Amino acid sequence: MLRGVLVAAAGVYRGALVARQACYGTGLFSSGRLPVPVISIGNLTLGGSGKTPLTALVAAILCDLGAHPAVVSRGYGRRTRGVHVVADRDGVRLDAKEAGDEPRLLGEQLPGLPVVVGESRYEAGRVAIERCGADVLVLDDGFQHRTLAKDLEILAVEGREPWGNGRLFPRGGLREPLSALRRAHLVVVTNPAGTGVAQQVEWSLRREGSHAAVLSGAYRAEALREGDKRPQSPGMLSGRRVLALAGLAAPAGFVATLTSLGATVVELLAFPDHHSYRATDLERVRLSAQRSDAEWVVTTEKDWVRLREVPALGWPLRVLSVRLDMGADQPALIETLGRTLRSKTAGQVRP
Repeated sequence: MLRGVLVAAAGVYRGALVARQACYGTGLFSSGRLPVPVISIGNLTLGGSGKTPLTALVAAILCDLGAHPAVVSRGYGRRTRGVHVVADRDGVRLDAKEAGDEPRLLGEQLPGLPVVVGESRYEAGRVAIERCGADVLVLDDGFQHRTLAKDLEILAVEGREPWGNGRLFPRGGLREPLSALRRAHLVVVTNPAGTGVAQQVEWSLRREGSHAAVLSGAYRAEALREGDKRPQSPGMLSGRRVLALAGLAAPAGFVATLTSLGATVVELLAFPDHHSYRATDLERVRLSAQRSDAEWVVTTEKDWVRLREVPALGWPLRVLSVRLDMGADQPALIETLGRTLRSKTAGQVRP
């Protein structure tokens, strides 16, 4: 019976997507255009593809290229409505509850760079331009957002299970059918499980009629912190018994990173993506760490922006910072972004 319900729900969802696409195709719905280049970072699956690390990397590269970017996000999970400036050149202004965990994290990782949230990316983008002086916009999780015209669509694809089970939500993890790959201009495979993953992703693209270039990047541990204290070497995890604490869509990658650093992960406590931690959650974590004889509880930066707003854990806690390293594919990403900045005609940018 449950399977029948899911099949029916997926059919309704697919119908809504088709109707939405038709409305944009016939001009019934339109995309607003802003007077600066707009670069979208998104994905095709529900969470866990590395959009936010890729957004941070793209914004940093744009700064290196001499641009003044702003990150624009919906601010998923925030308790506010409307358009808000999360961070600007004077610092971070809103906490995770007001901004959403990912915009708050981006504000901390990219000091001095504007971060703006809003349900309407068009209105949020306009504020970023007019109030924050942005001359290029980077949309975090923008692939499905159609109200703002985009010059470059970058699709982040999770390198362990690129398309999940290949089924549309709610039967699977696809936010859109694979035919949506045709909208992508560039695909970045994050943390691929093997050398052939990028090629498999490219085959999927070509099968769907997409000519997007395919690049790959891997997560690299950058620092280990005790809360907000000074960063230390991630190598300190080697030989440690740790409990992994993660409120992520795909926590397996976090566990793999800890293991690669030499840590023994005695237990994973996984919470829902964007989970708002409460005192009862932390008591569960403390008891689990005590039971498993963990030396440290290790969590992610994304979790830490929410954890710091609740009472102390009562157990040694470390925060692991990771960044996306494009390796040999970095020059290709830089070239594509540079070409986007140089483009004067919207909609004609292609890698």
